[in-house]
Amino acid sequence: MTAALRWLAWARWPAAFGLLTIFAVHEGLADVLRGFPQAGVTMLWLVPFHALPLLLDACGWRVLLGRLAPLHVLWWIAIVRESVSRLLPAAGVGGELVGIRLAHWYVADINRVSASVIVEVLVTVVVQYAFSALGLLLMASTSHAFAGVRLIGLALLLSLPVPVVFFILVRRGGLFQALEKLAARWLGSSRGFLSKLDGVRLDREIDTLMRRPGLLASAFAWQLSGYMLGALEVYWALAFFGHPVSIASALAVEALTQAVRHAAFFLPAGLGVQEAAIMVLAQMAGADRQAAIALALVKRMREVLFGCIALAGWQLAEMRRNSRSRLTRG
Repeated sequence: MTAALRWLAWARWPAAFGLLTIFAVHEGLADVLRGFPQAGVTMLWLVPFHALPLLLDACGWRVLLGRLAPLHVLWWIAIVRESVSRLLPAAGVGGELVGIRLAHWYVADINRVSASVIVEVLVTVVVQYAFSALGLLLMASTSHAFAGVRLIGLALLLSLPVPVVFFILVRRGGLFQALEKLAARWLGSSRGFLSKLDGVRLDREIDTLMRRPGLLASAFAWQLSGYMLGALEVYWALAFFGHPVSIASALAVEALTQAVRHAAFFLPAGLGVQEAAIMVLAQMAGADRQAAIALALVKRMREVLFGCIALAGWQLAEMRRNSRSRLTRG
C-alpha cells in the first residue's frame, strides 16, 4: 500500500506537467513566450512582497501557539511550510510536518506545537472557503460571465467533503496515526521527533484550542487578512502590464484562483489548472489575453523563485543545526 501511495504521489507530476503543456499549446506558445519579459521584471518585486501575507499568517499561528515562539521565527517557518507544500511531492501535508519539526527547535512541547498546526490547518480551510465565497460574490457583481462563476462555485462545493472528512478525523483523534505514517514516508530518519508525541495529550491540546472561539476567530482574522493582502499581487501586476483593474476585481481573481486550485488539490502545485484559471478570471475582470498570460506566468515564476529561496534557506538551517549537534557530541 505504501509503495502504491508513493507511486501515486509521484505520478501526479507528469499529469500536472501535461496539463501545463496543454495550456501553453492552447494559448499559443509564441504568445506565452512573449509574456516572459514582462513577467520576469514584475516578479522581481513580487517575490519579496509575497513574504508580507505570510507574516500575517504567522501572526495567526502565533496566537494558536500561545506566543511561545518569536514572531520572526514563525514567519520563517511559515515561508518554508508553504514552499514545501507548493514545490515538493509531499502529498499536500509535507509543509505541516516540516513546520512541526522546525517549530520544535524553539518550543519544547511538541504536542502543543502539533496541536497548533493541526488546528491552524482547520482554520485555513475555513478561511479558504470564506475567501472563495467573497470572490464569487465580487466576480458576480463585476462580471457578466455568470456561467463561469457558477462552474467555479460548483467545483468548490464538490470539494467540500474533503475538509469535512479532515475535520471529523481531527475530532475523532484519527489524524495522529495518519501523521505518523506520513512522517515515515516523507521525513525518513528525521521522523524521530514525532515519536515524542503523546496521542492522548495531542487530542487534549486540540480539544482545548477548539473550545476557544475567540482564539479561533483571531487566527481566522489574521489569515483572512493575509489572503486579502495577497490579492495586491494581482492588482499591481495587471497595473504594471497596462491593464489596471479595481481592488474588488483583483480580490475576485485571487480568491477564485485559490478556489480552483483548492478544488484541484490532487494536482501538485496546481500546474496547468492555476494558469488556466488565471487566464479566464483575469479576462473576466477586464484584462486582455496577453496581460492574462503574463499574469499567469508571473504568479508561477514568483512561486518557484520564492519557494526555491525558502527551501535553500531551510536546508542551510538544517546543515548548521546538524553541524552544531556533531560538535556538541564530539
